[in-house]
Parts: sequence; structure tokens; C-alpha cells
Amino acid sequence: MAKTIHVDVVSAEESIFSGEAKFVALPGENGELGILPRHTPLITRIKPGAVRIERADNGEEEFVFVAGGILEVQPNVVTVLADTAIRGHDLDEAKATEAKRLAEEAMRNAKSDIDLAKAQSEFAAMAAQIAAIQKLRRK
Repeated sequence: MAKTIHVDVVSAEESIFSGEAKFVALPGENGELGILPRHTPLITRIKPGAVRIERADNGEEEFVFVAGGILEVQPNVVTVLADTAIRGHDLDEAKATEAKRLAEEAMRNAKSDIDLAKAQSEFAAMAAQIAAIQKLRRK
């Protein structure tokens, strides 16, 4: 029985993580998902938040913040196609807090439903990023 699963986390800009893992946890559309090797095939949307990867090589946890996207699970491969992805060690709380403030301002000043929806989406992504940063700091 396979003890690891290959994980790829990619954004439109770059490959963020590629490697073997023992376990992956991430924010699914309907709640937190945990993926182990030989998981049943699955395709679902993911919400903004942290992808936690338990690396097979050293047992350490790798964190990647995603601003939403698609998850595809095959028995031996997990692929996260993220709208935007940032490695945990690259997260910047000050920048995320400022972006959240700007998104709040954009929501207040929205001239149409489309502007409001875009600002709300940006606000949710920044709030999730700040929560991920704070969660990482507590570890």
C-alpha cells in the first residue's frame, strides 16, 4: 500500500510546491478536507485559506495560502490549481492587512453589484490570508 501521495500546488504564475506527502489538508467548498494516499478520486472547488502539506521526506509541514481554486484528487496524486498561491514563509501580515483595508473601502464605494462582488471576494481572500498567517505564527 502506498504510504505517500504526490502533491502539486500551482498558480497561474508558477509551481508553488511539488513533492511527496503523507497527508494534505485544505479548505474545501463544504468544509476542511483531509487527503491521505489512495484517496478516492475527487474534484471540488476550494475556498481561500491554507493548504497544509505533511512532507514525506522530513515530516515537516509546508503551508501554502490559496485564494481559492480547484482540487483534483487521484489515488496517487493531489493537484491544487489555485487562483493565487503564496508559500507560508512568504506571507506578509502587514501587506495582507492593508489589502484587506483597501477591499473594505472598495466594498463601501462599489458602484455596481459586480464591483461589490469583486471587492467581497478580495476581502474574503485577504481575511483568510491573515487568519493563515496568525495560525502559522501560533505553531
